[in-house]
Parts: sequence; C-alpha cells; structure tokens
Amino acid sequence: MFFFLSKILAFLFMPLFWFFVLMIYSFFSKYKKTIQIIALSFLYICSNSFIVDEVGRWWEKYPVPKIEKTQELAIVLGGIGRIDPTLKRIEFTSSADRLLKALELYHQRKVKRILITGGSGSILHPEDKEAMYIYQYLKNINIPDSVILIENESKNTYENAVFSAKLLDSLHIPKSNIVLVTSAYHLRRSIAVFEKQGFQNIIPFPAERTSGPRKFELDHCLLPHPDTMSTLYKYIHEWIGFIIYKIKSYA
Repeated sequence: MFFFLSKILAFLFMPLFWFFVLMIYSFFSKYKKTIQIIALSFLYICSNSFIVDEVGRWWEKYPVPKIEKTQELAIVLGGIGRIDPTLKRIEFTSSADRLLKALELYHQRKVKRILITGGSGSILHPEDKEAMYIYQYLKNINIPDSVILIENESKNTYENAVFSAKLLDSLHIPKSNIVLVTSAYHLRRSIAVFEKQGFQNIIPFPAERTSGPRKFELDHCLLPHPDTMSTLYKYIHEWIGFIIYKIKSYA
C-alpha cells in the first residue's frame, strides 16, 4: 500500500501538475487574470536556476569525504536506470553517477566490495529487478564476482536499508564504516534510514550533485530552464519522503 501511495504522491507534488491545475481553474474563475499571473509566476520561480540552486546548496549538505583507508563495503542505492523491455537490459539515467562513484572507489582501492541494493520500482513489471541487471552490467565490464553483492527485493529506501542489513548480518559483515553512495539530494533520508537499521559510522558519499557554485550569470539568474523544474521536483519528492519516513518511524 505504501509503495502505491508513494507513486501517487510523487505525481501530485510535481510543480508542472499544479501549474496546469491553476491554469485550468482560471478559466472557471472570475479572477481569471489574477490566477493566471499566479500560475505563471509559480512556473517562473520553479524553473529559475538561481533560486533552485540556492535550495540545493541548503539541502545537499554533505561534502565528498576523504577516505584514508580501505573500507569493507560501499552500498549503492538503486533507482539508477530503466529496464528496456525489448532488449532486457538496463538503460542508465543521470542517477547512474551513484554506480560510477562506487566503481571509482573500488578502482582506487577505497572499498573492497560493492553492494547493489534495489528491486523493481515498477508497478506493472515487478519481475524486472534492477540489481540483477546492474549485476549483469558489472560482469560485462569485468568486475569480479567476488566484488559484487546484490539485494534485489527492495522497492524503496526503507527496504534498501532493511534488506541490506539482513544480507550483511547473514554474511557476518559488520554494519559500521560502510560507504553509502547515493544522490546528494537523497543522502539525508538515506543516512537516517540506515542508522535506524543499526548502521554505524556511515561514510556518506554524494553522487549526482544538482547544485554547483553560486553563479550570477544573466541566463542563470533570470531565464527559466526546464531542467531546473525537474531538479526542484527531486527535492520536493525527497522532502515528502523524508516527512513520511519520520511519521512512520523509518528514519
């Protein structure tokens, strides 16, 4: 039930959805021009790169850590690609930076092994378990089997932590000093959830940073950009998720 509810909430909190709601409502209201001005102002604010970057700098608070000695494990949270139903292979999205960061840590000998956690995020295709496809990809690029661990039953961040904890317990791997690799905007919730499952001294490793250095360039400050609205939606989705997790005592 929670899985289906999260999908519905994700849609309802899209900024573009509310823009269209306001615009449609304006045609049935005697305050048509006022509501349309509000809708357009809302759209502009949500697509303004400077404003959204400021939000990102506040939310993405974790710097890239200096890992001085080799750690036992890096945990990579799923949600980094889509499954091509025809070719039956994973097509990576921008969140694949999570995997790239983990591979970099492995090749730099900062971690010994990589745990991929993530099942199916699809309501219609629960059989397409993401971790299995990522495992096949890693084998294709000659990452040794001994390096890869997978957990392919989880559907969300809470289950990522629960099933990862069970897997590590079954393998007698300590749940401390684990390098947790996920998107920068997702780290706050992820750390809280993993700590709730008994992980200690987590080393947060941000990937896919969406906010950069503060810029005062004309186009960045004034011109709307469609990618910016997508970035803002990621933040909103994360805030809603964090609040729900707190209510349900997941974090």
